[in-house]
Amino acid sequence: MFIRQTKTRGSIKGDSYFTYRLVASERVGSQVRQKTLLNLGSNFPLAKEKWPALCTCIERHWSGQKALVLESAEIEKLAAMYAGRLIAASPAPVSPSGEPLCDYQEVDTNSLELSRPRSVGVEHVGLSAMSWLGFEDILSSVGMNRPQRMSAIGSIIGRMALPASEDATYAWLKQNTSLGELLEFDFEAMSAMRLYRASDQLIRKRELIEKALFSRIEDMFSLETTVTLYDLTNTYFEGDVSGNGKAKNGHSKEKRTDCPLVTLGVILDGSGFIRRSKMFEGNVSESTTLEGMLKELNAPKGALVIMDRGIATEKNIIWLKEHEYRYLVVSRERNRQFDETQSVETLTAQEDTIKLQKVLSEDGQEVRLYCYSEGREKKEAAITGRFAQRFETGLAKIGESLTKPHGEKKVDKITERLGRLKQKCRGIAQHYEIELTKDGSGKLVTAIAWQKVPKNGTAVTHPGIYCLRSNETSWDEAKLWHTYTMLTDLESVLRSLKSELGLRPIFHHKEERAEGHLFITVLAYQFVQVIRRKLKSHGNKLGWTSLRNILSVQQRVTATFRQKDGRTLNIRKATKAERDLQDIYTALGISATPGGIKKMAV
Repeated sequence: MFIRQTKTRGSIKGDSYFTYRLVASERVGSQVRQKTLLNLGSNFPLAKEKWPALCTCIERHWSGQKALVLESAEIEKLAAMYAGRLIAASPAPVSPSGEPLCDYQEVDTNSLELSRPRSVGVEHVGLSAMSWLGFEDILSSVGMNRPQRMSAIGSIIGRMALPASEDATYAWLKQNTSLGELLEFDFEAMSAMRLYRASDQLIRKRELIEKALFSRIEDMFSLETTVTLYDLTNTYFEGDVSGNGKAKNGHSKEKRTDCPLVTLGVILDGSGFIRRSKMFEGNVSESTTLEGMLKELNAPKGALVIMDRGIATEKNIIWLKEHEYRYLVVSRERNRQFDETQSVETLTAQEDTIKLQKVLSEDGQEVRLYCYSEGREKKEAAITGRFAQRFETGLAKIGESLTKPHGEKKVDKITERLGRLKQKCRGIAQHYEIELTKDGSGKLVTAIAWQKVPKNGTAVTHPGIYCLRSNETSWDEAKLWHTYTMLTDLESVLRSLKSELGLRPIFHHKEERAEGHLFITVLAYQFVQVIRRKLKSHGNKLGWTSLRNILSVQQRVTATFRQKDGRTLNIRKATKAERDLQDIYTALGISATPGGIKKMAV
């Protein structure tokens, strides 16, 4: 066994470089031929004078021999990795019918050693979802070669298995996963730059990939894309972002006012799959993005657009009407009203009662749906009650300070204190009439009095009520409300992107790389949604975090035995799927032994 160095030339730039192979000599008849055992790639890290020691060490690890004297840590680590790859690359013995053969061996059970545990569960179901949708074919159709496709798939599966930065994904691909075995691709010999360049390729072909992928999702689940949900979320950066023109300080939904942000806009269909995504500047106004996204999507006329009050400005609603879209949105109107005698009832998914009052506009072109929830009433009443108590306590403290000999009594200072108190109590002050009693000079306050006078049409007088508006005037109350609740699915999508799939934070300082991070997360979500939708049809409604915990238990390991004839038998296979994992595999219709069985005797 030895290492061969070969000089070659790149096909694109024409520059020369070296590739490395692990080679062994074998006799075929009367001739001795050299056989390539492993392609070590072009990033082989070891100095040439250490190659013989490495080859000797690989043979020792491969055959399961004990070492009298260990080589350096660097050589031992490489030898264990390459020996493991030799075993993983060995063919599985099968019968002419393709079934695994029975294989009885006499071994020393005391010699058993287990090595190279690598995760396989998430990788197996992730690749299955990709194969159902022909994702590799999509990548090939946009011009990505096999190393680029494998790198992109590695990034996406890595995001599903270990939500983290691209650096963490690279380390995971090299050290923790059997994904390379399943794909027959050597991630351990891959440079980190290849992973980043694959991200760049995905962004350059983003629109084509999103369109083709969603088209196949439509075909797979027979979706009707008549409903469009739109929302935005933002994510913050860690580190320097001087190379990203879209990184801006804005309103952070994570309260990270110390970090610049970028914003991700997503358009979904009614089943929860993402049709289009786009990165915006961190300080973008939600209300200004809708028109551009729908135009880029070429959303069909007549599609129903559902969005929350942050985007549902009067300007956007007028634009939707002019372009013949239907809409169902949360009204931005502040005045609340509700007539229980004119309402009907419907049930939520949790069997709670919702009361609905439908009011048609005078011209008959728009409908308002006033909704009342007892649970929402309790929540809002508790919130307003807490702020009212805080406000009255603050007023009482101001009153007490006026009775103290050295307390502040100047009108302008008391007015400042009132202003700060009103700001802290979030609008509750509008329900109070406050009177300041001044001395003869008019410069000092001698007393303060207040009276609570709730304003009609607010959360204080009408807790638990909110309003929807739509130009879908023919629908009844229940259909309007249940259709609007699809927006909660969109909110769960955004939560999944952020918490389950590592959308936050971003560590890249280049704009294209930051956008790649977001797009990889979006693609990972699509495959997670495919898996969850298939499982849901079999009664499994677990979220991705719970599913990932079950899947991550299964590993591929190498078992090494000493045989009676003195040879070493290496067997590599996946651990047995436990009950919950077996149920997932059965529901998805995939094998419970990912990667099959690999055997090698030396």
